[in-house]
Amino acid sequence: MSLRAGTTTLPVEETETKMRRLPPFNVILENDDDHSMEFVIEVLQKALGYSVERAYQLMVHAHEAGEAVVWTGTKEVAELKHELMTSAHEKRQGKDLGPLGVRIEPAPG
Repeated sequence: MSLRAGTTTLPVEETETKMRRLPPFNVILENDDDHSMEFVIEVLQKALGYSVERAYQLMVHAHEAGEAVVWTGTKEVAELKHELMTSAHEKRQGKDLGPLGVRIEPAPG
C-alpha cells in the first residue's frame, strides 16, 4: 500500500492595494527688502525655470502680499528647489546679502 501526499491549493485572495499619495509641499518666497528685484527674478528663473514674466509676477506678489507660493510638488523636489534658491547670494558693493527668504511647508488641503 502506497500513501501519496496530496497537494492542497488554497485560493488566492485578492487584496485591494491603495496607493497613498504623499501630500504636496509648497515652496514659498518671502518678501525681502534687502535683495534687488533683478536678483529675485534671476533666482526664480534659474532655480525654477520660469520665464522673466512669470518670475516678475511672483516677485511682485511676494512684495505686495508678504509671500508667494512659487512652486508646489513632492517634498523631495520642494527641498531641492529650496536649496537651489537659497544657494544663490546677492553681493552688492562688496557685501554679501545672503540668500533669499524661502521656506517649504505642506500645501493646505
